[in-house]
Amino acid sequence: MIEIPEAVILSQQITKHLKGKKIKNAAAMHSPHKLVWTFKDPKNYRKMLVGRSIIESYPFGSTVEISCGKVRMAFSEGFYLRYFKAGSKLPEKHQLSLEFEDGDFFVAWVQMYGGLACFEKNEYGNKYYLIAKEKPAVMSKEFSVSYWKLLFAPDVEKLSAKAFLATEQRIPGLGNGVLQDILFNAKIHPKRKIETLSQQERNNLYKVVISTLKEMVNRGARDTEKDLLGNDGGYKTKMSVKTIGSPCPVCHGTIKKMAYMGGSVYVCETCQKL
Repeated sequence: MIEIPEAVILSQQITKHLKGKKIKNAAAMHSPHKLVWTFKDPKNYRKMLVGRSIIESYPFGSTVEISCGKVRMAFSEGFYLRYFKAGSKLPEKHQLSLEFEDGDFFVAWVQMYGGLACFEKNEYGNKYYLIAKEKPAVMSKEFSVSYWKLLFAPDVEKLSAKAFLATEQRIPGLGNGVLQDILFNAKIHPKRKIETLSQQERNNLYKVVISTLKEMVNRGARDTEKDLLGNDGGYKTKMSVKTIGSPCPVCHGTIKKMAYMGGSVYVCETCQKL
């Protein structure tokens, strides 16, 4: 799933590898998918895109936006975005395919669910996209200590740490994937209530959110996800599907998986006491 680190890395790679490429052909929803939410009629995407060139890409929370000047594209949640050189074998199923004049391709397809949009600048009204554009990005100077303190409104005190970090778009793009290592690094159990956190723990959580996400970005995103070239991210996750049953990197206890809030959490019950 695209979360903050993946959105940043994919946007950087798209700008690096696709900038200046002119779109020769485009196909949208080649493979119908019930859990792909599109903006407007995908049948019109080809007309909107052909003849335009890739200018730049931007990350907004869990969304990757690609600018073609007046026209933009946006991909969110469970989309895979991949760049293929001319002559490469392309995926048989995809929800968007762009062929460039030099023969290279950009292909996007969904795993589980995701959002796909092609629109003119300032036309896209998806609420998650707009919230992500309005709120300060975690690694920006606007995501300050004072802003962090505002997130602890009275109504969040009864929430769990997972619910606080990963629901209601409090921090756009921070989802169930990246929160696992954040909470492990902060020594906080995902089920622990916010009201039980001391001021010191809240201050430390702020620092850990930033430092963990920075490390994920600096290492090329998580090893549970693929980048634009099909490579695994270089950040080795501590708490993920890849580490279940492995020794905790701190205390060497066993990493456990448990169901919680409609998904899974990965925990060291020694380091993250409930």
